[in-house]
Amino acid sequence: MKLNDLKPNPGSKKNRKRVGRGISAGQGKTAGRGTKGQNSRAGSGGHLYRQGGQLPFFRRLPFVRGKGFTPPNEVEFNEINLDQLSSFKANAEVTPETLDQARLIRDPRNPVALMGRGELKIALKVRVDRVTKSAKAKIEAAGGTVELIG
Repeated sequence: MKLNDLKPNPGSKKNRKRVGRGISAGQGKTAGRGTKGQNSRAGSGGHLYRQGGQLPFFRRLPFVRGKGFTPPNEVEFNEINLDQLSSFKANAEVTPETLDQARLIRDPRNPVALMGRGELKIALKVRVDRVTKSAKAKIEAAGGTVELIG
């Protein structure tokens, strides 16, 4: 079998109905549109967003202004606060993998940033991508260590 031998199954393709081509064709004169009325005219239905007196849907939506542009290389971080680390045991190692197992980060593909909200009572070994100064100070004050991942 060659490409030029291929053809559709018999009966699977039908010719389209040519309306308005005389009475013998079966769809002459009004061409199946009835007589008079909005839908019998050419161009009926109006434009896509017209809703006939109701405020159109696209105008009801708030218009987003002043966004500028999104930088293509912008990095989105998983932000974790110190008070969220209370579920870890003393001297536990806190890494992106353990945070993902504890269901504390949204997207494991994104880097982790540790913020300084809350207090820390236990010593932890923290290995994350970014740490604020206050978070680092609180971890080290509790006897823990902070290591930045590449």
